[in-house]
Order: sequence, then C-alpha cells, then structure tokens
Amino acid sequence: MALNRARIAVDAMGGDYAPDEIVSGALRAHDELDVDVQLVGDPETIEASLERQGLSSNIQIIPADGVVEMHEEALTGIKRKPKASVNVAMELVKQGQADAVVSAGHSGASMASALLRLGRLPGIDRPAIGAVFPTMDPSKSVLILDVGAIVDCRPKYLEQFALLGTIYSQCVLGRPDPKVGLLNIGEEASKGNDLAVRTYQMLADNPRIPFVGNAEGRDILSGNFDVIVCDGFVGNVLLKFAEAIGNVLLQLCQEELLRDLDDRDLSHIAPNLKRLKQRIDYVEHGGGLLLGVNGICVIGHGSSHAMTIFNAVRLAKNAVNNRAIERIQEKHLVEQ
Repeated sequence: MALNRARIAVDAMGGDYAPDEIVSGALRAHDELDVDVQLVGDPETIEASLERQGLSSNIQIIPADGVVEMHEEALTGIKRKPKASVNVAMELVKQGQADAVVSAGHSGASMASALLRLGRLPGIDRPAIGAVFPTMDPSKSVLILDVGAIVDCRPKYLEQFALLGTIYSQCVLGRPDPKVGLLNIGEEASKGNDLAVRTYQMLADNPRIPFVGNAEGRDILSGNFDVIVCDGFVGNVLLKFAEAIGNVLLQLCQEELLRDLDDRDLSHIAPNLKRLKQRIDYVEHGGGLLLGVNGICVIGHGSSHAMTIFNAVRLAKNAVNNRAIERIQEKHLVEQ
C-alpha cells in the first residue's frame, strides 16, 4: 500500500445531494489532497454531473449499477443489488484496487457491505462508527463511538468499542494515554440502565482500557475525555443534535455579533468567526470511520455537500497514511 498516494473509492451515487455535491467534493480532494480518487457509479450520470458543473478532470470512473435507497432495508438492498455503487466501492478495497471507501449513502448498507466484503477484525463482534467532536480545548478532540452502526448493544459490544477507540486514539490520533469514558446519566458506577451498569464493570475490569469512569452529557465537549462510548441509538441522536447546535450557534453569531458593525469592524472579526466555524461545524470533520472492519471505510452524513465529502476523503487519507487498520490489528492481536 502506498502511503504517499492513497487511493480512495468514493460512492458517487450515495447521499441526499448525489451526484453533483459528491462529484464536486471528490474532484477537489483529488486535486488538492494528493490522493487518487475513484468515482464509483453510473458513468453517464457522473459525466453529466461533471459537464453540468463545468468541471473537467482525468479522474477515474468505476462503473456501478444502481444504488441502495434510503428507504430500503440495508442487508436486503446490498444483496439484491450486488453491483450497487457502495458494493462496487467495497469490492475495490477487498481486491486491493483501492485503500479506502467514502460513502454518504445509506449508512446501514455501507456497514453491511463492509462486513460482508471486508469482514470483521479478529475478536470484534460488531463494528462502530467513530466520530470526532470538537471540545472546549482547541488542541483536543473527543472520539465518540458508536454514532449509528449498532443501535441495540450488549455490554461486550461497548467493551469492544472502548478497546477500538483506545487503540485508534493511541495509534492514529496521537494520544498515548487516552482517557476513556462511558456515556451515562451520572458519575456513580450504579447509575444508568442495566446496560450502563454492566458495561461500567466490564470496562473497569479490563486492563487494556484506560477507563476513567462515566461521562455525563455536560462532559462530552469538556476535553476531559479522549474517547466516549455509547450505543448507536444514543450516539446517533447525539451526533445529529451536535450538527444542529453547530448550525444554530453559527447563525446566532452572525445575527447577534455582527449586528451594528461597520465594514472595518467586520474585517477584524471575520477571521475569528472563520475559526469558530472550523471548530464547531460538523462539515469540517467529514464523517465517521467504521471501526472494527478489515478495511478503511468512512461513512459520511447523508446531507453531505461538497466540502463535507472533501473532508471525508481527507479523513480516509489520514487513516490510510497512518496505517490505521494494520496498527489496530497489530496492537489488538499482540495484547489479546
């Protein structure tokens, strides 16, 4: 695998704004991130999108037939449509023709396709989508998992999520001693539902997990935790709430902070607002990495626009260049 020129297969047909926004973001990533992007989908549709947007490129187009629609059941959809764009993209990784997949389409279908084609890592029962959130500390972020892959969890799944998050935080995010927390309604070990209470004890007893206790809702963005685990139902609600809050804060800042300012004042405050947007806007993060499968798969937001896709490709590239899967496998197998 070449570390300096990652090959990223992008599902051009997946997402609310496909193909135009997907194609635009992928093309920009291809031009600016020093990656080889492969657009997977219907060639005529992709070519028409390029022409419609006035874009020209020698970017590679990989033919696919169909897409798993959002209303379709995930497993049924990927089996009924073996040549769907997400399946073809996953197959490229399986065959070593691509190093990573990016898809903003049906997240359940992306996960199911990854499981069937790439397989699970040894010792992992269920994968998790890990999303990076900003914190109050500008030098730190927090990895939340799961944010939507598995909505009904057992304690052992959450224990595995914590282990995956620990290793990813150490090997890729550069946190040698990450602090791992369990999302709960109180700090005490006895708080929460049966899942939380049982999981707490398993995390506390596992010497491979640097567990520091429960994390309440107010702790998520505090910077006191590096990894926070929860089931996919709670995590997905949290993710979408965070997306909305980011947009609300940006709108309020524009309405209130810029009120009654003249052009000179605006020129002084504009750089600060830009930095604020970069810290809180989910678009800056691009999506979440599907951890626990034997390949790099970034699952983007269904509402992804071009900039989100650009950042999703950047996330995939970083995972490839950091040898994320190999390092997780090495550390996980050595410590088992």
